This record gives sequence, C-alpha cells and structure tokens, in this order.
Amino acid sequence: MTQLRDLLRREPTPGLALPDWLERLLSVGIVTNDPQLAQRQRCVNVACYAAAISSASYLVITSLYDFGGLLLLNAYNAMMIVMGFVLPRWHRLGANVVAIVLIVLVSLGQMYVIWMLGINSDLHIVYTLAGATLFFFGIENWRLSLAVFVYAAGLLLFALNFAPIDGLLMPDDGRLRDLISSHTMMSVVAINAALIFYALTLVRRAEVELELQYERSETLIATVMPAAIAARLTTSEDRVADRIENLTVLFADLAGFTAAAQDLPPEEIVEFLDNVVRAFDALTEPYGVEKIKTVGDCYMAAAGFDGYAVEGAVAIGRFARAMIAVNAMHPQLGGRKLELRVGIHCGPATAGVIGDTRFSYDIWGAAVNAASRMQSQGEPGRIQVSEAFRALAKGHFEFVERGVMEIRGIGLTRTYYWLACRCVPRKRAAARPPLELLLDWVGYSPAATCGWSPAFCFASRSSPVV
Repeated sequence: MTQLRDLLRREPTPGLALPDWLERLLSVGIVTNDPQLAQRQRCVNVACYAAAISSASYLVITSLYDFGGLLLLNAYNAMMIVMGFVLPRWHRLGANVVAIVLIVLVSLGQMYVIWMLGINSDLHIVYTLAGATLFFFGIENWRLSLAVFVYAAGLLLFALNFAPIDGLLMPDDGRLRDLISSHTMMSVVAINAALIFYALTLVRRAEVELELQYERSETLIATVMPAAIAARLTTSEDRVADRIENLTVLFADLAGFTAAAQDLPPEEIVEFLDNVVRAFDALTEPYGVEKIKTVGDCYMAAAGFDGYAVEGAVAIGRFARAMIAVNAMHPQLGGRKLELRVGIHCGPATAGVIGDTRFSYDIWGAAVNAASRMQSQGEPGRIQVSEAFRALAKGHFEFVERGVMEIRGIGLTRTYYWLACRCVPRKRAAARPPLELLLDWVGYSPAATCGWSPAFCFASRSSPVV
C-alpha cells in the first residue's frame, strides 16, 4: 500500500510539460487567483498569439506578391500583429474584456478583408471559429458563447449574401484569390488545432490532479480505518456501528518512556516515536491485524472484526511477539533502552466511526478496558494475556500462569504470560540469505508451519507450561 506521507509529498505528474518560456508567454497579463478563469484567459492568449502569427503570415504573402497594390491589407495585418501581443496585457481590465475585444476586432477586420478580396478568397470561413469561444468563456457562461455564435453566424450570412465576389482590390487577379484561399484554409485548421491542443492539455492536467487527489483521499481513508469500513463509508452508509461478539484487543506501551523523554528535545522524541510506530504499522498487514490508534507511546490494535475469533486471537498473539522483537532492534532513547509492555484480552466490543472533523474508527467495551489493564499491570518485555485469550489461543501458543490479580475495574482475574508458539521445527538449509535470517529472527517466516521460526517457538522456559 502506498504510504500516505509519501503520497502527500508527491508532486503531480503533468500530462504534458510545456517549456517554461511558453508557459510564461501564455500567462502574460493574467492576474486572477481563480484557477478556472486563469485557464480560460490562457486560452484567450493562445487565440491572440494565433491571430498575430496568422496575420504575420498573410503580411509576408501579400508583401511578396504586391506590397504596393495590397498596402491596405498590409496595414491591417500589421495592426493585428501588434494587437495580438498587446491584448493579453488587458486582462486586468476584466474577466472577459480581452476575449470580447479580440472577437470584435477579428470579426470586423475580417469583414473588411472580405470586402477587399471578395468571397472567392474564402476568407469568410474564419467565422466558423466562433465555436472555439467556449474555451474563452467556459460552460458557465454559455449564454455569452451563444451570443458570439449568433453574432458570427450573422456576419457570415451577411458576407455570403452582400460581399463582392472578387473584392475591391485587384478584382481580376484570380491567382491572388486562390493563394489567399489556400492559406486561409490552412490558417483556420492551424488555429483550431492550437486551441484544441492547449485546451486538451489543460484538461489532462486537471485529470492528473484529480487522480492524485482521489488517490490521496482513498489512501487517507484506508489509513484511518479498515478497508471494509472505508468501503461502507464510501457507499453513503449513514452510520457505521458494529457489535463484535469476540474481539481480540492489544495494548502496548514503552515502559519508562516518560522518564527517558523528559529532558530531550521534541525533534528527538518525535523521531524516535515515529520510527517505532512506523515499524509496528509495517507489521499489521502481514499479520492481519488492524491498527486502531496511538495515544502517546501507547499502541492499540485489534483483530477478529470478521467474526473469526480464534484466527483473530492467533493473529494478535503473533503480532505482539513480532512487536517485541522489532522494538528490540530500535536504539536507546535518552540513554535508556525501552522495553515493550503488552497486554491482550478477548471479549465483546462495539466498533464504529465517530465525529465530523478528524473522525476515526474506534472500539469500546469491556474487552478494551480489560486489555488496557493487562498492559498497564504487566511487565516490560513480556506479553500479559487474560484467561479469555488463553482459552481461544491455547491450541496455538503456550503460556505460563502469572496468578490471580486484582485488576482495577474488573476484579480478581487470572492472567498468563505468552511463552511460545506451538509448532513443528523445520529443517534449515546450510546457508540462508541474511534477509531470510532476519525475518526468522523477528518472528515472521511464512515458510514455517505456523509462520514463526523455531528460535521463538522453543524459547527456554523456567515455568510450567499451561
């Protein structure tokens, strides 16, 4: 499972990375903090630059063809080149000011050019770009886009019905009309492609960001509660509340932590606890245990939510022994080696999700209270369990009786210490990889009959096994 902290720190992978200089050029004049408006204004800037480049190409063609005879067109194209680079700086005047000015300027200017060169030049097809104004105004301003579309359609019909066929400039030059017609077709296709390409780039970026946010939210939910509970929440279940008839609950704390951490800087304390808790968290999934929460240096976990009480008890027992083994590998804190004190109990419990802010999945009931007492009145480096836990797990583990104790809030209770795992030792190979040896030493070895290495299963015993 992806770790939440790594996911939160991960930067979204852009769908398509444009060069920095191009990003700066497309963002010229945009001062808004609204990301949606900024995207639309970048599309307007793309259209401004496309109009300037198109006008520059017309200026080159007409200048080379007949600079003097087409001077009026050259003047118009030169003006459009300047305006294409000036208009983006006017975004500060209003959200849609530049888009509207560009539309009016291009539409009326195009009508002027149509009148100069005539319908045979096919310059009127530029009005078919009106649909692209949706990129300028967005779906939320569809009425404005519809008005522009009607306006462009009206100008197109007017040109088709009233504009001269060959125009007013050099009306007998059919070669010029063919040249302009071909170039107009290519320009419209290029402008359409540029707008659609950039719009799709923005869409892809938004999709990537949404995918990352969705992954973060799913990982966050999976981090604070079991997967089955998270699934129930995402299906709009109003209240998550369950009764578990026999839940195995574990509490573990670091004996002597408060005294060891008393005079230490907060960075050292947090780093130590973070390393310990993360090591315990890494054990939960392999052992089939659900972490409930941490309170200070106390770690709480449980198993058996699915109704399989024996399997849950066995999972918690193995998990507890692995916790002690892993904790033994951690460095000292404040010059003191801290041992883990673990308590386990089985019994009925209530589980559910509570709260609106920083909500969590928690468990309550006698099993929780008893497990907490098992831990608080236990001994460092040992796992104290209740008689209820021993009754469930005695076929899998061996225990030594501690005796009858007065447990606050419960009364006289017979308690036991977890001693060893009942399993058949396996034959070891002559040479084994260091990683496999380490897994055996910390108590997780899937190849073993019960998942535990004989090093744990046949520990030296000084008390009778029960």
